[in-house]
Amino acid sequence: MTFTKIDLDTWTRKEVFNHYIGQKTTYSMTHDISIAKAVKFAKDNNYNFYPLFIYTVLKVINSNYLYRMDFDDQGELGYYDTSVPFYSVFDSRTELFSNIYSQDTYTFAEFNRNYLVDVKGYRGMGKLFPQEEIPKNVVNISMIPWINYSSFNLNVNNKDNYLLPIVTAGKFERAAGDIKLPVSFQIHHAVCDGYQTAQFFNKLQDLMDQPEKL
Repeated sequence: MTFTKIDLDTWTRKEVFNHYIGQKTTYSMTHDISIAKAVKFAKDNNYNFYPLFIYTVLKVINSNYLYRMDFDDQGELGYYDTSVPFYSVFDSRTELFSNIYSQDTYTFAEFNRNYLVDVKGYRGMGKLFPQEEIPKNVVNISMIPWINYSSFNLNVNNKDNYLLPIVTAGKFERAAGDIKLPVSFQIHHAVCDGYQTAQFFNKLQDLMDQPEKL
């Protein structure tokens, strides 16, 4: 993992960053993604949809450095060269969830193998964070598959300058021959505007339409 520091004096987002970091402005947007092709791909290849969703989100996050912005331990602004998916897994026995991560890989097939090993090893341990060390370069991903919704928001109140993205999906719905999945993208306005948020959803849709390329 490499952390590249930003020279704020020469950064094109300097004025925008300073304005919104001072206001402590975060926001979230929810958009319905068509997943019919991705669901068919998962079914045809004996995959679960959730790891496919995680991997697809990861590919989008790694496509733009603004989705990987953070402050280092010295409070310096910068971005990670890549992100790691930090995702929630549910234990139906205890009705509790754990947050775990799996390393990025070159292909989805490789990632899926790692995902299956990690979920089997850490689900049901009764811990929120069962892995000993959590990477700093994460993208937070979760799914609430029991309900369809039109908006979703998390409030991170103990850290005003939390820049890392939070991605949440809900229950998909079948309608008019398609399958729609509500996906929420939450981010700090200092690092992403509406344009970058729209890009996130558009790129996610492009990958969901071509899952075989993963």
